[in-house]
Amino acid sequence: LMTDTNWLEVSLLVNGELAEAVADVLARFAPNGVVTESTGIQFSNDESEGVAVGPISVRAYLEVNDQLEETRQKLEESLFYLGMIQSLPAPVYKQIADQNWMEAWKEHYKPIPIGKRLMIVPAWMESPEPSRIPIRIDPGMAFGTGTHPTTQLCLELIEKFYVERLTFNVQRSTVIDVGCGSGILSIAALKLGAKTALGVDIDIESVINSRENADKNGIGAELILGQGSVAEVRAGQFAFASAPLVVANILAPVIIRLFDAGLADLVEAGGAVILCGILSEQAERVREAAQAKGLVLTEQRQMGDWVALSCEKPVL
Repeated sequence: LMTDTNWLEVSLLVNGELAEAVADVLARFAPNGVVTESTGIQFSNDESEGVAVGPISVRAYLEVNDQLEETRQKLEESLFYLGMIQSLPAPVYKQIADQNWMEAWKEHYKPIPIGKRLMIVPAWMESPEPSRIPIRIDPGMAFGTGTHPTTQLCLELIEKFYVERLTFNVQRSTVIDVGCGSGILSIAALKLGAKTALGVDIDIESVINSRENADKNGIGAELILGQGSVAEVRAGQFAFASAPLVVANILAPVIIRLFDAGLADLVEAGGAVILCGILSEQAERVREAAQAKGLVLTEQRQMGDWVALSCEKPVL
């Protein structure tokens, strides 16, 4: 039986730190985006909670056409240069018949329970646990799909903030998400009780992607999105310039730079900042940068190589 094989799947299994760099390389050659996911979800004894474990699978689909050999050669070349910086496994290729490719892509995604109350659900599925708050995400982007440990840690700490704080003070109702990516953190904060969220990213694609994900979650004007970073928020370019909760799920060197740009000034007195995207060996430098701006560490969580920090701004 002949089937038209219109797609060539290329995949690499890499550790967490390399996933983003590999995804960036594949994205140059894959018209339909790149999929990254943890290779395993480990469940607790009562199966109530899952966490992402193991190396990360990065996959893309190349169109089978006259340019395929050339595309593949360029892709291998780009991976070779990346491999000179840090060793990479060889890419694995697999042919996929056209009608199956969307399904092949989708079957890798399962709902992931987070913390006590959240469930990340692929946009095309129903949540298996109606008691949890569903966050619908279309995993078309490389990061921010919920399978990555940094996203999960961040969501757990956001949930904890709203569960513990909101009962005391309903004014704690805004959140600023710096480097919003897919918008997943802002969407979660709004579903957990924030009245308004401001998501900013220097990448306009992230802003567009965040709006699409907000639409899938029935979230409208309460999520304000814009291109920019700490400087633009501080300069008053958006609806508010500070909030009781600030979240930043970006890489550690960027977080440290943002502290110099005034990240701590976005946090209201008595409020908190949640910092993720930090590899364990970088955690101390981030803690020091936060403390230098007068913030107090209240919690540190770790999953695999990744660390998330929650810090409070004291009321003077």
